[in-house]
Amino acid sequence: MSIINPSILPGFMELLPEEQKQFDTIKNIIESNFQKYGFVNIDTPLIEKEEILLSKGGGETTKQIYKIDKESTPQALRFDLTVSLARYVSMYAHNLSFPFRRYQIGKVYRGERNQKGRYREFYQCDIDIIGNEKLSIINDGEIPSVIYNIFKDLGYEELILFRINNRKLLSGFLESISVSDFESVLRTIDKLEKIGKENTKNELLKLNIVEDKIEEIFNFIENKETNLETIEFLNGLEINNDKFIEGRAELIELFNYMKKFAIPEDAIKIDLTITRGLDYYTGTVIETFLKGYESIGSVCSGGRYEDLANNFTKKKYPGIGLSIGLTRLYYQLNEAGLIRLEKEENNNILVLPMDETVLDYSIEIVNYLRENNIKSQIYLEQGKAKKKFNYADKIGVKTALIIGEQEKNNKTISVKDFNNGNQVEIELNKLLEYIGG
Repeated sequence: MSIINPSILPGFMELLPEEQKQFDTIKNIIESNFQKYGFVNIDTPLIEKEEILLSKGGGETTKQIYKIDKESTPQALRFDLTVSLARYVSMYAHNLSFPFRRYQIGKVYRGERNQKGRYREFYQCDIDIIGNEKLSIINDGEIPSVIYNIFKDLGYEELILFRINNRKLLSGFLESISVSDFESVLRTIDKLEKIGKENTKNELLKLNIVEDKIEEIFNFIENKETNLETIEFLNGLEINNDKFIEGRAELIELFNYMKKFAIPEDAIKIDLTITRGLDYYTGTVIETFLKGYESIGSVCSGGRYEDLANNFTKKKYPGIGLSIGLTRLYYQLNEAGLIRLEKEENNNILVLPMDETVLDYSIEIVNYLRENNIKSQIYLEQGKAKKKFNYADKIGVKTALIIGEQEKNNKTISVKDFNNGNQVEIELNKLLEYIGG
């Protein structure tokens, strides 16, 4: 029989045990903060009806989804958690309490091209606050504070920067200078940092926007030194456009509420170039970066949508949501040398039977430990003592219980401390007290 080369498909994540511990620690920090802020967990299916997944978009979505060619009903793997949330809210609205504060952490799938930084399977960690017919702008100010505390707990308190904007403000400004096709223009502006001013200008020219209008756009979105300067600039514009006026008020409110929710001002930047490329954002837009590591890209993003479930119901469910792409974030932090988690110690107790004759007694001991909620494992393979101690060293345990013929006959245990090399023989009934159980 020929040997199959063991490999995984490109774009899928698989970690070694120590890496997985790091990944899980980050995931647990994210989830504990979601829960601390009163968000409830939901778990939607990996597989949805194709018509559900395609409800929000056309060509690009169709190209990205993994279709399942099996059942009579067209199905596909979910490509994000938002569409499933929209379906969930519209299905179970009568059972939910609004504002509905939900979080979900799960894998999603996209048929991305095989390139660095693009993943076909990845974890998303989403939080959303959904209203019934209306939702206060104050929620837009609270939700970034969850993200701030996550990155604070991860050790990035001094690095985190929220770049905030409002799409109503941008659309209203474009209307005021008689520029149409807002979505195409906003998507182009969103690429400014990536492709540069000249290429952005060329993209706008392709949209049939004349040069003097392009100059007005650049003058408007140009970053100011401070948030106060940006606010003064916006307040000084005499633009009589309802969208612009509403968007400006919301942006300033967002800025003020973020500070009230204990986000330092130096962690907030009003940035009129931030638009988020997705069409369903209607107001607040947020991109989160780590200062000095902007090349990593956004570590969390999201915004406000006024009609989450409009494809599934006539009822209006406005919301604000933020999402962390955890798989990409983990790799990017690792590559930048930013994983600041202390190496987790292996606190398991390792039971080491020295030969087969003491196996029953050793199993009795490991059962006793587990009954008393002490993490423990037993080495069941035969071999020389050196091999067993090498295994203990490799997995990083600090304490081993060595069981030989003498220990079995005397109903004792030899406890070896790998931190200092000390070894002491104690009676079985004193084991829990000795190891701190």
